[in-house]
Amino acid sequence: MLKFLIVVLLIGVVLSLFSGLVFLFKDSGQQDSKRTLYALGIRISLAAALLATVFYGIYSGELQFGANAPWHQIEQQE
Repeated sequence: MLKFLIVVLLIGVVLSLFSGLVFLFKDSGQQDSKRTLYALGIRISLAAALLATVFYGIYSGELQFGANAPWHQIEQQE
């Protein structure tokens, strides 16, 4: 469940990044548009939630550093 949440948050960060880019190009001539600023705020919030989720996963032991990496299994077999 935690890995699924991390993937969803990562996809949300990427989508928010691209929407900010689109808003930047579309609203380049308008002085009153704040859509790019809102997209940046959403991206920062999602990135903070992503970091908090990863730190929680590491703290709780559900996520580990390189425990399931393929190169660790090769070293253990030798």
